[in-house]
Amino acid sequence: MSDKSASSVSNLRRRAQTVLWLAPLVVGAVLLLPTWAFALFLGAAMLIAAWEWCGLAGIDGRSARRLYLAFIAMVLAVLWHWSESSWPPLLLASLIWWIAQSLIIPRIQRIEPVAGPRPLLLITGLLILASTWVALLSLHRITELGPGLVLSLLILMATADSAAYFVGRRWGQTKLAPAVSPGKTWAGAYGALAGAALVGALIAGWLGLAPLGVLAVAVLCILVAMLSIVGDLYESLLKRRRHLKDSSQLLPGHGGLLDRIDSLTAAAPLYALGMTWALT
Repeated sequence: MSDKSASSVSNLRRRAQTVLWLAPLVVGAVLLLPTWAFALFLGAAMLIAAWEWCGLAGIDGRSARRLYLAFIAMVLAVLWHWSESSWPPLLLASLIWWIAQSLIIPRIQRIEPVAGPRPLLLITGLLILASTWVALLSLHRITELGPGLVLSLLILMATADSAAYFVGRRWGQTKLAPAVSPGKTWAGAYGALAGAALVGALIAGWLGLAPLGVLAVAVLCILVAMLSIVGDLYESLLKRRRHLKDSSQLLPGHGGLLDRIDSLTAAAPLYALGMTWALT
């Protein structure tokens, strides 16, 4: 076996080992914890992601990073105590921001490296992480369906990501955004959308919706998958600007937490808004 093949096998083993403990942990938290405890679990994850985000923003000092984490924690605490009626505007603001990125990123032809801190990027991180936290909690709080809705979003993300990988490897030729992420192809994107449509139909069936509702949820899941690709591309853009392969080495074989939730951060606000509308 060549050194390259051995390295690939070793990386796959590390990835599998990480999934074996991470997946049960996340699924257990979603299904077993009451919403207030899930908020704490999810908040801890957002703080880890915020620490990694500081690296993408060029904030290296530990004191500055801790101050940012404290600010994020304070914002999440305020959002928890606010009325739920204040959450949709935040989700809508995040959704508008991601739609804007979906128009900007495909036009990028060249990535200029950056050095030094970019404080404005911390504001972007606050919007992205806070809206992700709110989106997942707004789903989790929906009566007895809540935990299942959160899990359905995670399944949707996993299915779209896997479909994109396998379809892209088999049929991918034309690059989706070569300057940002050379490995992504249009074929892979189409595979992700097809997988999302299938999961959407299954979710609608689980919810017992009428045929029109099945169509609406399937379309929603396709749109969510489209935005999830944008989230992945956006983090890739930030990493390439800093010449980083991963946001951290927290998860063996997977990189950092941000590398695992980049798609989710873009997808969660739209899914939460759409499913809340569909169920009311």
